[in-house]
Amino acid sequence: MVKMTKSKTFQAYLPNCHRTYSCIHCRAHLANHDELISKATRWPLFPLRVNVGCGPAEERVLLTGLHAVADIYCENCKTTLGWKYEHAFESSQKYKEGKFIIELAHMIKDNGWE
Repeated sequence: MVKMTKSKTFQAYLPNCHRTYSCIHCRAHLANHDELISKATRWPLFPLRVNVGCGPAEERVLLTGLHAVADIYCENCKTTLGWKYEHAFESSQKYKEGKFIIELAHMIKDNGWE
């Protein structure tokens, strides 16, 4: 007889030698500071992330124009963290495609911040 068990979400950890951003709600690692693309905007833009799930894409008008975006959430605590740019309709915004925005209210700095 095979016993079915509930699957557990395992956290991925970023190396301790790098400054990282973590979920403010559960402290799961989210992104490496060294890979931050833009911090000059209201929301930091990252190319890579860990412990983040992605919902379905939908079109939204944002400050920089029309984009197809998908909400992202922490895989550990399921809190909505921000969004992923799936498609940019304006050519000047194409560099955002495939990148992630993590809202400042949902992340905390970890590992080596002075």
